[in-house]
Amino acid sequence: METVYWEHVAAPVGQLLLTADADGALTSLSVPGQKGGRTVQDGWLHDPGPFREAADQLAAYFAGELKEFRLPLRARGTEFRERVWDALDDVPYGATTTYGEIATRIGASRAAVRAVGGAIGANPLLILRPCHRVIGADGSMTGYAGGLERKVRLLTLEGALGQ
Repeated sequence: METVYWEHVAAPVGQLLLTADADGALTSLSVPGQKGGRTVQDGWLHDPGPFREAADQLAAYFAGELKEFRLPLRARGTEFRERVWDALDDVPYGATTTYGEIATRIGASRAAVRAVGGAIGANPLLILRPCHRVIGADGSMTGYAGGLERKVRLLTLEGALGQ
């Protein structure tokens, strides 16, 4: 059985659940009520140790003092999903992009926009891997597994939306 460490971290958007693997790489960050979010499982090990740096960086982010996370991340998914998730890492703080732009960035066809949306919706590392920066082509606040209120709050924090 794979070793999973977990810790709760308080944040302005609710209590975050972080998980990490045996090497200390973060494998998920879930928010309360998240669609497809993780919950603590039997056999997981509660240990704040692997999460100290993540907690510090998240606190700095929410204080408006950190624009780029520098943490070991290890999300597992299909090759397509991993390409989409990697593309999210290139969307800068304070900026937004569209599903179509992500599809283009990974070399997928325009017809793949729905699949890109599915991959973004399955992102296991909310906030750290900024899927909240992806909006509709018309500028609309489209789906966010953590809830649209949180998406707006994160984009406002980053200055991508008017205060």
